[in-house]
Amino acid sequence: MILAIDVDYRDDIAFIAGVTFKSWKSEAPLNIYESKLNNILPYRAGEFYQRELPCIMHLLNEHNLTPDMIIVDSFVWLDGVKKPGLGAYLFEALDEKIPVIGVAKRSFSNISDEYKLYRGKSNKPLFITSVGIDVNNALEFIKNMSGDFRIPDLLKKVDSLCRESNL
Repeated sequence: MILAIDVDYRDDIAFIAGVTFKSWKSEAPLNIYESKLNNILPYRAGEFYQRELPCIMHLLNEHNLTPDMIIVDSFVWLDGVKKPGLGAYLFEALDEKIPVIGVAKRSFSNISDEYKLYRGKSNKPLFITSVGIDVNNALEFIKNMSGDFRIPDLLKKVDSLCRESNL
């Protein structure tokens, strides 16, 4: 089972959504999970993971989720190689047992072109990084996800779920 997670913030409240799916070509989620977490730390530049990681862990723990792989709306490695981002911290928090793929919509720092993925007819790339799984496999998996546009359908779904949540 693959789990895609996203978080939306409103003041000091986080709305977390996750969708599980069976294969990279799945068109619809197997299950949808939603959680809410209060008293969220404010965003601090360079420390995004400190705000987001507790939210992701809350969803995993509240719903007792143990997926085979997790996709986050962020970077695993900010430079593609060794500078940890949210995904690397999540992998560590999960005792390095669950591979994590980061799908970022914007470039960060000097990440090289090898992490760019163009989907659909978009001229804007996604930036794919990973830990616990080879990045070339991660690129191929995200490339093959259902949807004709830049953002795969199930990643759009999890994004809209957390933004529209009224828990």
